[in-house]
Amino acid sequence: MDYPDTRKDDQVDDYHGTKVADPYRWLEDDNSAETLAWVTAQNQITFHYLEQIPYRSLLKQRLQELYNYPKYSIPSRSGAYYLWSKNDGLQNQSVLYVQNGLDGTPRVLIDPNQLSPDGTVRLIAGEASQDGRYFAYYLSSGGSDWLEGRVLEIETGKVLEDHLEWLKVTGLAWFNDGFFYSRYDAPEGGHDLSSRNEGHKVYYHRLFTAQGDDRLVYEDKAHPQRFHTLQTTEDERFALLTVSERGQGKDGNALFFLDLLRPEAAFTPIVAEVTNDSFQAVDSVGDKFLILTNQDAPNGRIVLYDPASGWNDIVPETKDSLTSASTQGGKLFVTYSRDVTSHPYVYSLEGRMENPIALPGPGTAGGFGGRHDDTSAFYAYSSFNYPSTIFRYEIASGKSALFRESAIKDFRAEDYETTQVFYPSKDGTRVPMFLVYKRGLKLDGNNPTLLYGYGGFNITVAPEFNPLRLALLEQGFVYASVNLRGGGEYGETWHQAGMKLAKQNVFDDFIAAAEWLIANNYTSPARLAITGGSNGGLLVGAVINQRPELFRAAVPQVGVMDMLRFQKFTIGWNWIADYGSSDNPEEFKALYRYSPLHNLRAGVTYPATLITTADHDDRVVPAHSFKYAAAMQEKASNSNPVLIRIDTQSGHGASNTSKALDTAADVYSFLMHNLGVEPHFLQAPR
Repeated sequence: MDYPDTRKDDQVDDYHGTKVADPYRWLEDDNSAETLAWVTAQNQITFHYLEQIPYRSLLKQRLQELYNYPKYSIPSRSGAYYLWSKNDGLQNQSVLYVQNGLDGTPRVLIDPNQLSPDGTVRLIAGEASQDGRYFAYYLSSGGSDWLEGRVLEIETGKVLEDHLEWLKVTGLAWFNDGFFYSRYDAPEGGHDLSSRNEGHKVYYHRLFTAQGDDRLVYEDKAHPQRFHTLQTTEDERFALLTVSERGQGKDGNALFFLDLLRPEAAFTPIVAEVTNDSFQAVDSVGDKFLILTNQDAPNGRIVLYDPASGWNDIVPETKDSLTSASTQGGKLFVTYSRDVTSHPYVYSLEGRMENPIALPGPGTAGGFGGRHDDTSAFYAYSSFNYPSTIFRYEIASGKSALFRESAIKDFRAEDYETTQVFYPSKDGTRVPMFLVYKRGLKLDGNNPTLLYGYGGFNITVAPEFNPLRLALLEQGFVYASVNLRGGGEYGETWHQAGMKLAKQNVFDDFIAAAEWLIANNYTSPARLAITGGSNGGLLVGAVINQRPELFRAAVPQVGVMDMLRFQKFTIGWNWIADYGSSDNPEEFKALYRYSPLHNLRAGVTYPATLITTADHDDRVVPAHSFKYAAAMQEKASNSNPVLIRIDTQSGHGASNTSKALDTAADVYSFLMHNLGVEPHFLQAPR
């Protein structure tokens, strides 16, 4: 490959006595003409390479066919209205509908596709007022994490003049004739996608007023790297304030309540200090509070907090991980994860288990929760070979029935098989992995295989359906989804086993998964590819540094690749709770040992690598991928391509359907080409 010339500087930093070169520091300047020229040159090479793959356009056409079916959200009720969203198939954004009752005629409430010429304005979140008159909602432009708030009148669809800016990491909590939200001060001009975000504040916005008139509800000038989010109880009696301080390495939160019926009241602590224990307010019961916590319970428990008398267990800890809790219709809905599959139950508000909710099979369910006077609950279920389907659960009878299902043309679930295996990691830890493939797979060591992982931030990689994945499976791919330490699959203990100084466990788990697939004749190094995004992009970068010979192709997407400087940008300091910080001598040593950018070696034959990022990614800024690509192109043996694909008007995730399909087509084409897969139904003239 003839890569663009990338200038090197003599920048060297001193970390606790260790000198570390950073020759591509100039690529961190997202406003410079030189960075823009570099991006343009890199994209030219990457897209020229991709355009030479003969079946690329036909593969995109196939992805469009697979994705072109109606997709629905779970309906929510406010007063007489039900709100839900639908994407007809290939719409860039899902459309929000409203109807009067479940039998009413739907009408469009918000169509984000009409809000920008390129369809990259997204409806992120919204909430109806208690009386069902107004709907407040948040929009994102071009894939950015920055949000703007708007309000409309539900009956007429008229958008009010209310306009809120610079919202990020925010709730939306109605109270009387307005709502609470969280924001930052406006960033320095021209650096809104890269400058560090500090000074998170909670405001109250009254309808029909300007944002400049909003009332400041809470700030903490002494702790600028704290998040402050606020929710209100359904009866709007209480506000519940959650405070976290992940930038100081603390993984938990403090929790306060405010009696909104008493104008003179101040925030009262339920948990006064931020520690590593988490406390999630579920609901109020009279003047008491249901709280989901992992304090003294790594797998989670639910307690009832009485300000007058303290804590009482409602749902004690079990051997399974308690992943979510919500109330609806006078009941408590609790979902556990057992070997990475959902197990939902219905409890009384006093903590008496009443019945399980039967699911179609091992998979993922979510969405329970609603209003106190609801008579039914809606939830979605999916698995690797079961498209997302919405069920209606009747609270009185305890029975579920199909509400809405997705029909995918030419898809037959029985054509595919899903198995779960458990394998030993380097230290003997038992790690689960799901395998999905066409029925009748031959274990001859020659199957093209895509291994995916994440392994961080207490996030569970659940078995869920993705129609785009079918384009790989129908070509004989094995898709392997591994549940690494660092995630939330087995509670807080599992999470802590893959964070900070123990992060190498995550990479060991992933490498062991690849070795197991090879040893059990699913694939071989010549037919094995890996991918992951964000923290999973870090995973891919670290693993191909440590074991480059194990993989034929790698796709690190929007990855955290510079582990010494991630805390310098936007809300990167928030990740210190999981990663540690280079400002800490011991944590620096661990970070420096695996940082993808800093462990590339000259002359090594790395897998064929396609790095992806986007210009509006203000969560993991693209400079991570820019510097990593420049360093890898400099040092790799040049036996395999090292390319970077930089999207525009997109962010940490694709900003619309069209961009998601474009990216998938390019990633899948790159993988098939480098794994030697010639799609049997996509033969294009050469």
